[in-house]
Amino acid sequence: MKLQEKFIELRSKNQGILATNFYNFETLEGVLRAAKAKNHPIILQLTKSSIDYMGLPVAYSLAKSMLEYHDVEGWIHLDHGDSYELAAKCLDVGFDSVMIDASEQPFDENIAITRKVVQLAKNYGANVEAELGYIAKLGQNKDETGFTQPQEAKEFVDATGVNALAIAVGTAHGFYDSEPKIDLELISQIGEATDATLVLHGSSGVPGKTLTEAVDRGICKINLATEIKNTFMQTLKTKLAKNDEIDLRKVFPTATSKVVELVEQKLEIVRNQK
Repeated sequence: MKLQEKFIELRSKNQGILATNFYNFETLEGVLRAAKAKNHPIILQLTKSSIDYMGLPVAYSLAKSMLEYHDVEGWIHLDHGDSYELAAKCLDVGFDSVMIDASEQPFDENIAITRKVVQLAKNYGANVEAELGYIAKLGQNKDETGFTQPQEAKEFVDATGVNALAIAVGTAHGFYDSEPKIDLELISQIGEATDATLVLHGSSGVPGKTLTEAVDRGICKINLATEIKNTFMQTLKTKLAKNDEIDLRKVFPTATSKVVELVEQKLEIVRNQK
């Protein structure tokens, strides 16, 4: 099943799907063990930084083979692709979905580059995600606002044909200094204005109750990245501080298990089964 078809199925059931970034074998293993344990589908995401770190064919092959090994229904997605060229490389290697993030460009330029990627992705039958509005990235001002407006979302989706749209409703990438104020009513309004699958970036640190209501209001895809990195590294730091073990095969599994616990919790929230 193509990812865009899965989105339609989930939306008909008022359910969401978790999209998790991975950074190495251990974080990928943790995500997939959780998905298998909960019998939930999963979207595996790679950013340009992770692709540069692991190498595109290696990262893709690792994700593909691990999905098969764990017998988990899943898709491989480029997260925050910053160029047409990167999207093209990912599609060529076999990605099921790509994101083109031109949200910091003027509205018309965002439309133009997104439309170009959508046209390319049709040749592969792949899903395309874009972003509209201001969702603070790491290091950017989280106090700045630029929420996605329903009419603009409709105009953007109609002009580009994009399958999924990451919307700005009060979240930010990375951790929060205080509980974020998510405009849940705005999610509903955007959902009424467009048929595109709605995506929530910056879910790390957002309370479970808020995520559940966001799914109720129309969010289908929820991204999780920062908490995965943090959980793995903080666990690893604690483990290493207490012993002199040099065998990584004995040290890493503890951190991987904590990632499993985290993702299992998130899957229960995001799937929103009643």
